Amino acid sequence: MGLLDKFRRKKKEEKKINVESEKSSTELEEFLGGDPETYKALSNTLFLDPRKIGESMDEAVKEAQKSEKAQDFVKAKVWYEIAGGLAIYEGDAKKVKQYFGKCKEISPETEYPILKKPEEAIAKAKEYYKKYLQD
Repeated sequence: MGLLDKFRRKKKEEKKINVESEKSSTELEEFLGGDPETYKALSNTLFLDPRKIGESMDEAVKEAQKSEKAQDFVKAKVWYEIAGGLAIYEGDAKKVKQYFGKCKEISPETEYPILKKPEEAIAKAKEYYKKYLQD
């Protein structure tokens, strides 16, 4: 039965590894220090390095408007999300509300927690960028 025990042992070890990886938190979670609302707001909207985005916020908005006129709402939503992410980087709460508000209009079933408290999320994002983005 030694051969069968080896297979059983491997399965147990794999299960242990999976459980350990599920418990680890992301850098963003650790940075936010257990603030679940801000994490929820930033987890799908924050760019890791917005300097690497090939378009400016104004260009993204133009593309979104062009796509919206062409009735290509999926593309328009993506461009508005890009513009909103860049607005977070620039620290403009008004534009964050505007662009993610347009996303919510286009896709009402999608939830955008950043619309609830954009100022707090932007403040945390600024701290995050200051810590992790080095010029």
